[in-house]
Amino acid sequence: MNIRIVIADDHQIVRQGLRTLLEREADMQVVAEAEDGRRAVSLARELIPHVIVMDVEMPDLNGIEATRQILTEYPQIKIIALSMYSDRRFVTNMLKAGVSGYLLKDCAFEELVQAIRLAMSNMIYLSPGVADVVVKDYANHTPAPSQPAVLTTREREVLQLLSEGKRTSQIADLLHISIKTVETHRQQIMHKLGMRSVAELTKYAIREGLTSLES
Repeated sequence: MNIRIVIADDHQIVRQGLRTLLEREADMQVVAEAEDGRRAVSLARELIPHVIVMDVEMPDLNGIEATRQILTEYPQIKIIALSMYSDRRFVTNMLKAGVSGYLLKDCAFEELVQAIRLAMSNMIYLSPGVADVVVKDYANHTPAPSQPAVLTTREREVLQLLSEGKRTSQIADLLHISIKTVETHRQQIMHKLGMRSVAELTKYAIREGLTSLES
């Protein structure tokens, strides 16, 4: 059986490189590529792949939220997080979202192949640097970073887009909702988080790993 894979990363050169390497494996087939989390969700619904290799930080819809949405609808899909960051907030949020692996982008390609094969066997793979973060977190009994769990899925989407500097009209177009609905979501987000400005929301989104300064 061929393992059908979708690659989700906002850098085309990364997607192309991963595709080339993965398709050298006799039992692996890259069926599609996604440039952001929103496209990854769409492709998951359309193709229902076995595995999605998911970048954590992407514009419009980040990998954490995309993973939540995909696994809510298709829990059988295996998602492998691939990130530059071993920061605890990203690792914890992706693991809580339900990923089957978390690898750092400086890992050897063989690690990714191993992670995919383990995921298909219902096992979890963590890069050594990531495993160290998880073990230390457990050993220290430190509480997990706060998550925007108080927010709905749509509110988290709006929050990311706001923090990336999108105008209300742009957000409405991207999410296929009215401008009034976007404004209502923004008011609800500010009320729930006890914040009064977009600047505060942006700081919150960066702290929670919903977006980054590089987005």
